[in-house]
Amino acid sequence: MEHHEQDKHPSHAEHGRDLDRDIAEALCERVRRADADKTPLRIVGGDTKAFYGRNVAGETLSLAEHRGITHYDPVELVISVRSGTPLAELEVALDAEGQQLGCEPPHFGDAASVGGMLATGLSGPRRPWAGSVRDFVLGTRVISHEGKQLRFGGEVMKNVAGYDLSRLMVGAQGTLGVVTEVSLKVLPKPTASHGLRLDMPLDDALHRFAEWGRRPMPITAAAYHDGALHLRLEGGASSVAATVERLGGDALDAGFWHKLREQRLAFFDDTDPRPLWRLSLPTNTPPLAVSGDVLYDWAGAQRWLRSDMDADKLRESVARAGGHATCYTPHDKGGAAEPFTPLAPVVAKYHRQLKAQLDPNGIFNPGRLYPEL
Repeated sequence: MEHHEQDKHPSHAEHGRDLDRDIAEALCERVRRADADKTPLRIVGGDTKAFYGRNVAGETLSLAEHRGITHYDPVELVISVRSGTPLAELEVALDAEGQQLGCEPPHFGDAASVGGMLATGLSGPRRPWAGSVRDFVLGTRVISHEGKQLRFGGEVMKNVAGYDLSRLMVGAQGTLGVVTEVSLKVLPKPTASHGLRLDMPLDDALHRFAEWGRRPMPITAAAYHDGALHLRLEGGASSVAATVERLGGDALDAGFWHKLREQRLAFFDDTDPRPLWRLSLPTNTPPLAVSGDVLYDWAGAQRWLRSDMDADKLRESVARAGGHATCYTPHDKGGAAEPFTPLAPVVAKYHRQLKAQLDPNGIFNPGRLYPEL
């Protein structure tokens, strides 16, 4: 890319407009027309997580231009941001104040947006120790099927009016409305961080996970991969240093957790023809009787599985352990026909009722989660 031609550089004012743009009214009008015509909409931001879920047939409604930080109070640890804002841009703003998103959400691409983080509800390695995306959502602005922009929740935890409905938007994949803005609680960055690799058998690692879970240790990530237990220790410098000295092991490449979060480790290589599964399980679940290769994350509560095992049999095995399985490989690339675990009849009934209340004409990402939703 050429940078020496002065006239190709935007002015500071133009750059500011690029970073702060409100197109909510245009989005509302588009939704009003779609609802009146009963036209399905495929809601997208950066579209880096399009693989996650079922394909949506509909007119594209892009929120990529609806961007900007609308409010930030570092002292109160609260930030409000439009949903089209690039996730990386939000993280840069927080980093400048020594703060971070506690849930450590994956990007899966440079164009990843705040709205995509909210819609999918995916969290990174820090999730068991800090919380999920849902835990940090304080409020949202949502365009209803009538094309009205409504506000739920607030910017402080004490204001809980509509809070639960706001949290329902997390992981709903845009099936309940168009989220235009979200208010989030953020966390201070730790003063010290150190990664450890300890070679040991899987059984020993799972035992350590269970043992350490009962102790006040500065652990913010724990995984088992390639014959070794991997740890991230974060907190005060003295606490981290003392724990490193007590546990021993080898220093871990600082980029390991980023690669795990973004699925860039060799384990996630797309050339592997076997579908990629995410198994969500109760804490301290022993190894399951499943075929394939497993990477243990979240101290074993989240497991990545490369397997060509029959989807129904795999899900039955995971369900017996009290968990559920999600297929990350799209159906057209060899993945399961249904990416998400089928809902129990009673649960499915409530999902349909909620969808009917918030989206009676079925215009918001229809079929993204399940065929009937």
